[in-house]
Amino acid sequence: MRSLDIGATGMMAQQLNVDVISNNIANMTTTGYKRQRAAFQDLIYQNLKRPGSTSSDSGTTVPSGLQIGLGVKTGAVYRMHSQGPIQVTENELDLAILGRGFFQIDLPDGTTAYTRDGTFQINENGEIVTVQGYTVVPSITVPDNATGIDINAEGEILATIQGQIAVQNLGQLQMADFVNPTGLEAIGNNFLLETAASGSPVTGIANQGQFGGIEQGALERSNVNVVSEITSLIAAQRAYEMNSNVISTSDEMLRTVAQLR
Repeated sequence: MRSLDIGATGMMAQQLNVDVISNNIANMTTTGYKRQRAAFQDLIYQNLKRPGSTSSDSGTTVPSGLQIGLGVKTGAVYRMHSQGPIQVTENELDLAILGRGFFQIDLPDGTTAYTRDGTFQINENGEIVTVQGYTVVPSITVPDNATGIDINAEGEILATIQGQIAVQNLGQLQMADFVNPTGLEAIGNNFLLETAASGSPVTGIANQGQFGGIEQGALERSNVNVVSEITSLIAAQRAYEMNSNVISTSDEMLRTVAQLR
């Protein structure tokens, strides 16, 4: 019976759907996290009678045919890059992006990672780094005698130096953006990597052109909507139960056939 296999594909699809939703809920407080969504596709069909085939010697054709679907499969799991809410932290090295763009991070292996997580700190050398200690691109060093740091909407880093009236410009943060940010590969730690699907990065200055502005003393929260995720979770659970009922019903039908005498 086809329904056994069809029900099994439905259960596996909903299991993956629950996995995706669970990951969204688990990361509902992760800074800069973008929620994911599973997209499903129907499987191939068995053509018992092909639409448009000839049904008589006089040339009449079958208007609809007889096609039997064989279930469902996962087509993709992609990220929704909508803006997350902004949380004010009042930490001078916390940065939130308002609009498009990513911060660039120099990984230990020499590759460049991209992130919306602006939780930055200063290491022992005075460099601005991530919480893992990875350097922000371009590398910017804060002097030991700096008493305050101001970062404007364009990403210019200005330091107030002890004993000096004028502020000192330490450098300019550089933003990156992609034609298809959904094609970026997530590697954990809030980092994304360039792929063939994302296209090459376009770099520039924040708050100019396609790039969003930077807000100091704030962080972008996850764009996960808890109510929506819980609703989707309940729907996935019900769909899983219905597919299991399909298998149970098919099993009962086979048992009935097996008991015929």
